[in-house]
Amino acid sequence: MRLAYFSPLNPRRSGISDYSEALLPHLARLADIEVFVEDYRPENHDIEKLLPVRHWREFEAEHAAGRFDGVLYQMGNNPYHVYVRDLALRIPGVIVLHEYNMHYLAADATVLRNDWDSYTRELEREGGPAALEHARRAQRGEVTLEFDRYAMNRSMIEASQGLIVHSHYVERQVRREGHTLPIGVIPHGVEAPPVDPAIARRRLEMDGEPLFGVFGFLKHYKRITSVIQAFARLARYRPEARLILAGEEHPHYPLRALIRDLGQADRIRILGHVPLDEFVEYMAACDVCLNLRYPTAGESSGSLLREMALGRAVIVSDIGAFSELPDDACIKIPAGPEASLGEPEWLFEYMNTLVNRPDLARALGAKAADYTARECSWEKAASMYVEFLAKFAQPAARPAPAAEIAHQETMEECILAFSKHHPEGENYARTHMHRFLHTLDITPKGGAGKSVLEMGCYMQMTPVLKLFLGYDDVRGCYFGPAGETNFKTVRAGESGKNAGREFSCYVDLFDAEKDAYPYEDSRFDTVLCCELLEHLYFDPMHLMSEANRILKVGGHLVLTTPNITSLRAIHAALHGHHPGLYTVYVKPAADGSIDPRHNREWSPADMHVLFPAAGFAIETMNTTWYTPLQPEDERRNHEMDELLRQRGLPRELRGDCLCVVGRKTGPVRERWPRGLYDG
Repeated sequence: MRLAYFSPLNPRRSGISDYSEALLPHLARLADIEVFVEDYRPENHDIEKLLPVRHWREFEAEHAAGRFDGVLYQMGNNPYHVYVRDLALRIPGVIVLHEYNMHYLAADATVLRNDWDSYTRELEREGGPAALEHARRAQRGEVTLEFDRYAMNRSMIEASQGLIVHSHYVERQVRREGHTLPIGVIPHGVEAPPVDPAIARRRLEMDGEPLFGVFGFLKHYKRITSVIQAFARLARYRPEARLILAGEEHPHYPLRALIRDLGQADRIRILGHVPLDEFVEYMAACDVCLNLRYPTAGESSGSLLREMALGRAVIVSDIGAFSELPDDACIKIPAGPEASLGEPEWLFEYMNTLVNRPDLARALGAKAADYTARECSWEKAASMYVEFLAKFAQPAARPAPAAEIAHQETMEECILAFSKHHPEGENYARTHMHRFLHTLDITPKGGAGKSVLEMGCYMQMTPVLKLFLGYDDVRGCYFGPAGETNFKTVRAGESGKNAGREFSCYVDLFDAEKDAYPYEDSRFDTVLCCELLEHLYFDPMHLMSEANRILKVGGHLVLTTPNITSLRAIHAALHGHHPGLYTVYVKPAADGSIDPRHNREWSPADMHVLFPAAGFAIETMNTTWYTPLQPEDERRNHEMDELLRQRGLPRELRGDCLCVVGRKTGPVRERWPRGLYDG
């Protein structure tokens, strides 16, 4: 399996950096992996010796060329994962959801970029009008964002092929929201290095015992205030006790004043961020570790598993993923709004018990170490990863029957052969061949019993859908009087291996943005809507809604349309020209008929509104060129690409033709999506 792997690595200070650096050596024994990061060199040079580590901007072109069997996104709740989220929304893969609540990441990817429109649109989908109103007040600076109330993970989940989570708690949360995609529950891995607690204690230079510890980012939901209050009470009876807080301090969660006011400055030390090897040593030095949560984001804790693997006695909150830990391997205290008031009391009682019963602390630690060795080894996690990811590997193309192979040379030759029935059709096919071939490349393969509808059918790509992609049932539709159906036959030219061959299918007539489509619900596996959307004048969501209705759940909509944000469009606008690809008016024919012109050209951001509103998760979005680039095009595009680079603006999705593949995940969500409709 060839796997593209996205995750921050150290020096990006993230628990998921540590997670990936521990998982990758084991995963690399089972799959061919390339890791894609931002513009930095990994601090751990052993990772670079083990496998390729590349800049993430190199990925998209290679993915489009089919180099990878799968894409894996490690998704965490901090700014180091913004680039991972951006790609996961555009290029479907398997997401590892380390926390259920992804609100902080969503805000980093939108609000911190001053993209309030994307933030409010996504929040409204999750929380409705009340959430939208709160977000608008937050934008005005009247209130703060409601991070704990809304998970803000829907767009990522709907765009993904599958999920990997670390607990059944998160799996239940995802299912409760109605998501039906495959989910793999893979325990968080851990490996306990050999550490001598006595040496670790001397290195820490903290006299006295017992020693308690809290590890990881020092944030409010880790209940550190309760820990400090409980420790201060314990210190009255055991003044030799000490507490260390190992992790970065949060600027909005001050702890030093509380420590000083409780008279514990000599007994409690905040260590700040420390290197991983020291971090683990300090865990081993502790007699008891405290790892609390409320509210929970559904996270599993790498630091907690390290503490358990080291044989430490641990006290946790009885909530979320922590509730799934064995009862004999840790102490669980109540969590929640009512329990929070008594939290320091619970902590004091258990801390005091473990101090006075070291045999109980040792027994808990032994059970914890046994559990992690049995269930949480990195070898086991890596094998579960590969087993789950194998479900999403691209299947090999179905070979054409021998009788067909004799008549086929290439898709290009097939398209040209069946376009010779009309001179203008052949000219159009030659001009648009680059776009035709790219469209067919991203179209899902057919197979026995599979059905496809080509909208705006010119009978050029249509034969290829059967002869090369393998669809059993091929149908077309075109603009015309509703209710009429034509049985069309096209014949290949007189020369070549396809000479004299015929292809026939039914082509139904109707208005794509006004009429009900003449097909029953869930009729098709795939619908192609190529170079049609830009011609619609009244109601594009009618087309999207009907496409949703006639597609099976899990079926695909393949859509291509001119890209109004292309390098060509930018160049045109900067030089005083209209940025549209086809903006001229059309002279009527002798009979008064007028060929349709472009009414609206579309952007990638529009697709992120249109597809989710219509009940589709975007599996693939990329761009291509309508015709092969000439030297003057290359010079123009290089000039515009350099301009974008200098301004720090996105350089992806800048080809002339937007190509989007959406998977139907459910019914239409929003008939008149804001941003596309007014009134």
